[in-house]
Amino acid sequence: MRPTAHPLIRGTAGGGRRTAAYRVRPGAGSIRGPPAHRAARGRSCGRGCGYCGGIMSTSPKGPIEVPPGHLDVPSTPPLDDSQLPKVSIIILNWNGRHHLPGCFESLGALDYPEALYRIHLIDNGSDDGSVELIRRDFSNVELHQNDRNLGFSRGCNQGSELAQDDEILVFLNNDIRVDTSFLRRLVGPIVRGQCEATTAKMLSWDGQRINSAGGGMNFHGIGIQRGYEEELAETYDQARLSLFACGGAMAMDAEVFKEVGRFDEEFFAYYEDVDLGWRTWVMGYSIRYVPEAVCYHHHSSTSGRVPTERLRVLQVRNPLLACFKNYDDVNLVRILPSMLALATRRCYLASGLGDAPDYRIENMCSLPSGSWLGRCWSALKARLTGVQSLPPVAAADLVAINDLVGRWEHWSARRADVQGKRRRSDEEILRLFLHPMWCIEQESGYRELHEGLAKFAGLEEIFAGLTHLEHEPRS
Repeated sequence: MRPTAHPLIRGTAGGGRRTAAYRVRPGAGSIRGPPAHRAARGRSCGRGCGYCGGIMSTSPKGPIEVPPGHLDVPSTPPLDDSQLPKVSIIILNWNGRHHLPGCFESLGALDYPEALYRIHLIDNGSDDGSVELIRRDFSNVELHQNDRNLGFSRGCNQGSELAQDDEILVFLNNDIRVDTSFLRRLVGPIVRGQCEATTAKMLSWDGQRINSAGGGMNFHGIGIQRGYEEELAETYDQARLSLFACGGAMAMDAEVFKEVGRFDEEFFAYYEDVDLGWRTWVMGYSIRYVPEAVCYHHHSSTSGRVPTERLRVLQVRNPLLACFKNYDDVNLVRILPSMLALATRRCYLASGLGDAPDYRIENMCSLPSGSWLGRCWSALKARLTGVQSLPPVAAADLVAINDLVGRWEHWSARRADVQGKRRRSDEEILRLFLHPMWCIEQESGYRELHEGLAKFAGLEEIFAGLTHLEHEPRS
């Protein structure tokens, strides 16, 4: 399984910043056209598309026929200097001192006027000399220090609050370096009103393989970084719509970021970008993959320093939460039982119990259950074997599942807030998943359950025509 991964965490250029020509424009990235709320706010799409007059249905309407290239969109020409917006680049850092010089040196080589962008570093309690390095070598960076690791979501939100009058927010991992034209190309589709958020082409550090070329997910929320570990190919040079923008290298209209609710701070880290992207589409906005905005990434360099079971809680819980918040009512009723069943099966596999013979009543000693000798044997066995220990990763899965089912009222209220702002139907969004029926485990019992649930819950009907749009992700 390859979930979306970021560091668990991830300050002004000189004065005289001129007013940019950029203003928030309506998006043209909707699959069927902009939703009604823009027309109600006087923000016509300007395309004569015919879809500005009414809100879409919030339930699927049967099979979805998807032609080849269904997500492709035209590339956006580069902006000239008179069109460039003011931008805040927000970088999170937690003990990433060794990454910072490469990141900031590449930003210093951008073909973007220094008066039009600022760099904010949010430091999440580093103790490796990161802060001292910034103060000594990178005086153009605005530094904000936290006394502890507050997580990716909260740190990014802090950075957004520092943006002041900047029109576009760019979120960037500390273990990234960027091409010279990266920023100009990344913000272009937003400035031209084609979408409200963009995601970059992220390559491996040596530039030989794809790290991310847009995002999708399977039906129970496991994120897909399109192209992960694939060789470079022409298909990844095509601009297209994307379910979410990878939090490691993305841009978003500052007003829209605030309007849709920013990153969910209860996620802490992992899948916060999937949730934000999905929510952005639900609320009527759109996201594009911009292949001309190229960057290079040290994949999961920060998460490798965190205990596996702590990461696992986030990686199991957060997809469940994203699905619970963002599916419409009709689809959630059908999908939630399957999500929980598959999560339970993965937990059992992680436990290592196998067939669990010690827990089978049919394997008990044939001595009469009420006999003195039988009772003594049972007591002695319990004393000798003690309590059944649970591997940390299995315990982490239980914690993750309980974070949803054990806080039902809380998450129901959070869901109601999202659904109350819905402006686009699931029918339109599901085609962005890329591989909704991807089975993430190869164990025979898990695959049998996955296939059985798909038939029992009618998932094949929900995702009809969408199961083979992309080849199966690497696992």
